[in-house]
Amino acid sequence: MLVAVPAFYLISDSDKELKVNFLDVGQGDSILIKAPTGQNILVDGGPDDTVLKRLGKEMPLWDKKIDLMILTHPHADHITGLIDVIKNYQVEKILYTGALHTTPNYIEWLKLIKEKKIPLTIIDRPQTIKLGENCEIQIIYPFKSLAGQSVANLNNSSIVFKLIYGQTTFLFMGDAEKEVEEELLASGVPLGADVLKVGHHGSSDATSEEFLKIVSPRFAVIEVGRGNDFGHPSGRVIKRLERFGAKILRTDLEGTIRLLSDGENIKFQGI
Repeated sequence: MLVAVPAFYLISDSDKELKVNFLDVGQGDSILIKAPTGQNILVDGGPDDTVLKRLGKEMPLWDKKIDLMILTHPHADHITGLIDVIKNYQVEKILYTGALHTTPNYIEWLKLIKEKKIPLTIIDRPQTIKLGENCEIQIIYPFKSLAGQSVANLNNSSIVFKLIYGQTTFLFMGDAEKEVEEELLASGVPLGADVLKVGHHGSSDATSEEFLKIVSPRFAVIEVGRGNDFGHPSGRVIKRLERFGAKILRTDLEGTIRLLSDGENIKFQGI
């Protein structure tokens, strides 16, 4: 069940488009969402300060506010750039799971949040965040609190959420692997989406055939670094996505990937 939480709103001169930018930050994830009512939502920050350069291209010089920051899980290729974002942008609110991790980057990130007194919310259950009329974030995983817990596989502590605008839907998997996909499938939560942010950089430990049958995406976005040492994305995953008819977009080939929704249709904005 999705539980409503207090919504936040930002009045702006909007063109009524939802903009989702999958930033080219190398071997890592970072996504900038611009809601139709103007909020800037940053999901993960990549492995270094490249995110600052990418944000500088996607946001006007005068806009230095991140209304919501989401850390899907505290691996270095998702959290490191968020440290630089907090130092250079006004961050209004942050969501994370609170799972234990003792790496220096995670500790520094938490320290900065405390120093700057940024509201920090632990995601411990499915819930909905309203972004405005016909636009919302539905957090669908984790199903229970991970706060203060050591998780054997941090990938599977990833926050999984849907972004819905009108009739269009985006599904963000973080680095969640097949075990999480199986939990989601067993739960019966609606998973169908027009756009799938492919889990774990296209690794073979995610994006199962059973999962794709239900999600049935038209676009599959893979955030991955050029010539990475992990063999991402997996050739098997690429072939699987092709069999399901998804248009595959990769940051190592396309650079930053920009998708626009007017609430009825999604279009890919090329460079």
